[in-house]
Amino acid sequence: MTASNIIHRALLATLLLGPALAMAQTANVELKGGNEVPANTSAATGSGSISVAADKTVSGSITTTGIEGRVAHIHTGAAGANGPVIVPLTKNGDNGWTVPAGAKLTDEQYAAYMAGTLYVNVHSAAHPGGEIRGQLQPK
Repeated sequence: MTASNIIHRALLATLLLGPALAMAQTANVELKGGNEVPANTSAATGSGSISVAADKTVSGSITTTGIEGRVAHIHTGAAGANGPVIVPLTKNGDNGWTVPAGAKLTDEQYAAYMAGTLYVNVHSAAHPGGEIRGQLQPK
């Protein structure tokens, strides 16, 4: 294979894969009680990032402080509104939560993600409806 052929193939691969790579989006998230619906005065916090690839697979994790989280999820819902669970998170140690391998959004859920109407919620015994919450705002 000549150098010219290698360059042409690399350019073709870039053109074909470039749009798919550009579609991957990451949202950094900060969780706090004041974001809950209804809001609460919990001193607990959380932070992390959630990414959605071009094929709508979800990855990422959050870390919490000051909370004994029982369960955590990604939900559908705009700021100020509650919504259904779409991706349950897996507990990873005392303070960590991870998106399970193979998690994938539907087209409708992906559109909600891009619109900023998905959120991460960590539930506790004291706040079974959710103690800390953060909206996912992809960049």
